[in-house]
Amino acid sequence: MSIKVDFFKVEVVPHDPNWRSAFETESKLIALALRENVVAIHHIGSTAIPQIHAKPIIDMLVEVKDIIKVDTQSSEIEALGYQAMGEFGISGRRFFRKGNEAGIRTHHLHGFEVNSAQIERHLAFRDYMISHPEDAQQYSELKRELANKYHDNIQGYMDGKDAFIKAMDLKAAKWRASH
Repeated sequence: MSIKVDFFKVEVVPHDPNWRSAFETESKLIALALRENVVAIHHIGSTAIPQIHAKPIIDMLVEVKDIIKVDTQSSEIEALGYQAMGEFGISGRRFFRKGNEAGIRTHHLHGFEVNSAQIERHLAFRDYMISHPEDAQQYSELKRELANKYHDNIQGYMDGKDAFIKAMDLKAAKWRASH
């Protein structure tokens, strides 16, 4: 059964060390649902970056052998409470979202086929932020400011982060290439 989440209040909160175990618990369920199609499941997004504020939503990136097979496995993911959203604006992605009983979003699942450039981009961003706490803190402050300004406008919040994320993606790619 999926819980429909229509309204999205933009809220960022201090880092919660329990996010890691929440990811680990959920990733085991995802792995069971997608079975042999799973290559790896990664904790991404701000909840994966220690010491920064984040929307309290666990973002997971699942690498799969066959992205089309994910479409036939959607019912298994939906049985875990997720809503299938298709590509949802990113070609080659399968996006699922999950909310709790109160309708508050709790998890995002981003599925990409192995060797997708999106996998490298997300992992490079996460790893760069973890290795560069000054940029991570700048991101944290930006998120807090935007959440205050756009507390009921997720699109305004996302648009406000866009230029910063693109700049960090470039830094992260250069950093990753040098390591």
